[in-house]
Amino acid sequence: MLLSYRFRIYPSKTIQAKLNEQLEICRWLYNRLLEEVNKARKEGRKINRQDTQALIVKLKEEKPELNKVYSKVLQMVNYQLWSNIKTLAELKRKGKKTGTLRYKTGNSFKTLNFNQSGFKIDFKRRKLVLSKVGEIPIKLHRKIEGKIKGVIIKRTKSEKWFALVQLEVVDETIPKTGRVIGIDMGVHHFATDSDGNRFENPKFLDKTIEKIRKIQKVLSRKQKGSKNREKARKRLAKLYEKLENQRNDFLHKLSRYYINNYDVVCIEDLDIKSLVENNRSHTLNRHILDASWSKFIQLLFYKAERANRRVVKVNPKNTSRICARCGKIIKIELKDRLFVCPYCSWEADRDYNASLNILNAGLGRPLAPVEREPLLRIVSYWEVITGQVLSMKQEAPCVS
Repeated sequence: MLLSYRFRIYPSKTIQAKLNEQLEICRWLYNRLLEEVNKARKEGRKINRQDTQALIVKLKEEKPELNKVYSKVLQMVNYQLWSNIKTLAELKRKGKKTGTLRYKTGNSFKTLNFNQSGFKIDFKRRKLVLSKVGEIPIKLHRKIEGKIKGVIIKRTKSEKWFALVQLEVVDETIPKTGRVIGIDMGVHHFATDSDGNRFENPKFLDKTIEKIRKIQKVLSRKQKGSKNREKARKRLAKLYEKLENQRNDFLHKLSRYYINNYDVVCIEDLDIKSLVENNRSHTLNRHILDASWSKFIQLLFYKAERANRRVVKVNPKNTSRICARCGKIIKIELKDRLFVCPYCSWEADRDYNASLNILNAGLGRPLAPVEREPLLRIVSYWEVITGQVLSMKQEAPCVS
């Protein structure tokens, strides 16, 4: 399978000027090819990727600046355009409302794709060599294992530069554990599993939102096009990047914990978009979006595929209302944190009860008699990011 490793690169001012110039040339090429596609459709002519690929050769005669960019990078601009066209066509086929492709403006083009050739990594000198660009110092913070298929150079909004190294890797050799787990996602606690672990929700946005509001207020008062406005914009971009890095770090390490310790992971198939649109509480919506449940599920799937594990999505309907012991459906409000069954006297934490239902539904097995309720172990954010989470199951007599 293909994986991408992201490494920070530190181009000099001269190299940065070259990279920015090439990004601008690629932006112009993208818009020119899109213009040709739109023109052909208006005239009723058929046009495909091979036609626009051949057009690049002719455009080099009209615009000699295109020769400053490695030929494979120009080809990938054409590939990117047709990938976007294909994605829009698939969305329309599914009944989604879509518009037309937009032209790239300003600094909206941010990547140079060196696919298969035009790059070299000098591991001894820790340099990335790019054709028609030069040598760039690269921070190789992790070992590269696998065959390198390509390198993508990316410029972030805060003017940082990264190299995304695309690798063809083999599957991981993680021994089987024979264990299964059900996970209930939440806002108060990020995840509660059927082994009695309750992971703290870091709520990174709540810790940063005041700084964001302050800098946004400063940015709104700056004159457009001024240097002070650009400085404020970069400060805001760095703050958002830090927020994203913190969130990704937590999600990667928590998903790694589950993949390493369980053969089968059962999780709710949540419709986040509908959940947010139907909810009237702005604070709750902010917490739902900040939790990034979709990203967590995505990370679980790709790591499970590589480690030969299995992730099962479960219909979330009534998972919080079904009694994990007798199977009766109980009316329970969102504010009720304790699940009490009037039929069998089963009492348990609401999220833990839901995780048992998710596990049973994911494995397709009938309800198993629950005699004991684990003492839910609160796992802090710090334990997750430092790798101190241990697989552990405590048991105590049922509170009923």
